[in-house]
Amino acid sequence: MAISRVFIANRGEIAVRIIRAAKSLGIETVLGTSAADANSLGAKLADRTVVLGPPEPSRSYLNEKLIVQAAMSTGCDGLHPGYGFLSERPALAQLCEEEGIAFVGPRPETIQALGDKLSAREIASQSSVPLVPGTPALESVADACAAADKIGYPVVMKATAGGGGRGMFFARGPEDVKASFNKASEEARAAFGDGSLYIERFVENARHVEVQVFGDGNGKVIHFGERDCSIQRRYQKLVEEAPCAVMPEPIREQLHAAAVRLTSDLNYRNAGTVEFLYDVDRGEFYFIEVNARIQVEHPVSELISRQDLVGLQLRLAGGEPLALEQSDIVLHGHAIECRINAEDPHQNFRPSPGRIQRWTPPDADFVRLDTFCREGDLIPPYYDSMIGKLIVYGNDRAEAVERMERSLSHFKVEGLRTNVDLQRFIIAHPDFKNNCITTRWLEQTGLPAFANKEE
Repeated sequence: MAISRVFIANRGEIAVRIIRAAKSLGIETVLGTSAADANSLGAKLADRTVVLGPPEPSRSYLNEKLIVQAAMSTGCDGLHPGYGFLSERPALAQLCEEEGIAFVGPRPETIQALGDKLSAREIASQSSVPLVPGTPALESVADACAAADKIGYPVVMKATAGGGGRGMFFARGPEDVKASFNKASEEARAAFGDGSLYIERFVENARHVEVQVFGDGNGKVIHFGERDCSIQRRYQKLVEEAPCAVMPEPIREQLHAAAVRLTSDLNYRNAGTVEFLYDVDRGEFYFIEVNARIQVEHPVSELISRQDLVGLQLRLAGGEPLALEQSDIVLHGHAIECRINAEDPHQNFRPSPGRIQRWTPPDADFVRLDTFCREGDLIPPYYDSMIGKLIVYGNDRAEAVERMERSLSHFKVEGLRTNVDLQRFIIAHPDFKNNCITTRWLEQTGLPAFANKEE
């Protein structure tokens, strides 16, 4: 039964993206917002808007019972969680299932199994997907030190229930483990309600590479190529591109096959991303996790595959079969995405909420901007600082880099601080242009060089 009216349980650019995809399919849209977002672009575009509660996420965007009640009371037969907030909370998917609402995402039991990183590692192991050498959950600092000694330094401590870099700490020796273990555990408990940690070997010369997959829930899975998301600060991505241009073709094929095998074995349903570390020195890749939702960086996969991934999500959730075959997915060219954040990179990335006095984005062929911002809008202080995603397409990486440089140079925002100047610096840097980067490049090389440039 196709979805006729979808409830969008999110905000910002992803809410706008879902509304536009739904409208293109003739699906009515109801947007659930907080009071802070009641006059947002998403609220203007949706067929109907429901104010869920106050600005605080815990009283609006993170209240799954309230959200499902709002969806039911507005006659919605589908619910799209977007990314972040409740998108990977099995409770929301379970409530939707109980109330007969089509959840635009995986089944609740799949989200549950993949939400715990140790469980996800075990699933990957059963599917013969390579893993970074690591440990089970650790009980104490002593256990952590012993495990790290066995694996070999450097290592990284991670929250078993974590994501987004929270509860994650790097250690080059026992003293680092001793200094960080309790702090990491406390941070994980505060963020996820679970302070459990595990340790993995740290790959020095690594790329963060992920595969976009779609499953029909019955074992059929197709992929839409891979993305390189190695430009990161504190494990938060800033620049994403597709494909990963440094990966040899035989390894690329193995990567895609591993992602499809893992999710096929799970009877995975709807959109997902299988994340890997690519060890450039060894020419090997290792499983990190599965993000059981649409990703922030999905537009680069859309541009190279020429597919509407959010539209495909809605059609699959509405009961349409996954009609596409892998042979139908032909990848073209190269795409790059820069996240535009309302934060000040000159002041330790301090958030910069406020009113947009000028908003002049680039307007050119092969340039796309996913955003919820308009001149005069007030950016509230309660949520993630991302205010837009600038995406460009080129016939090859060099052309895409050139177009991104030009697009960033024409992007003008006034009234609040943004990271546009940092993004210009990154894209123009010889290391980026020559594709000589790792997951540590921005923190070790890029940001110090950016700071020195400003002195």
